[in-house]
Amino acid sequence: MFGFQKLDVYRCAVTFLGVASALAERVPRGYSALADQLRRAALSVPLNIAEGSGKGTMEDREARRFYAIARGSALECAAIVDALAALRYVSADETSNANELLERIVSMLTRMTRVGE
Repeated sequence: MFGFQKLDVYRCAVTFLGVASALAERVPRGYSALADQLRRAALSVPLNIAEGSGKGTMEDREARRFYAIARGSALECAAIVDALAALRYVSADETSNANELLERIVSMLTRMTRVGE
């Protein structure tokens, strides 16, 4: 097992990737760009966490940069989930579940980007 696979933030990000994929499947064709953006942003989170962990310790500037990118992608996902809710493509329960995961991910990534400052 790789080191990043042991991180709670990585496991949460992978869980959210599955949630995001299920939400994106329900978006109608006219909004396929929104579904694609959700898929890309959701995939960016665990990928950047993995890449950041390979750059050294959390105190390293380059590692923190990748965690900051992952955090930005998670925030983008939250905005897309809000848009899907506003368009009534996802239920309140689905929005709540997705947002709970994203809040947890963003919180952990925020701490990871501040370590070593």
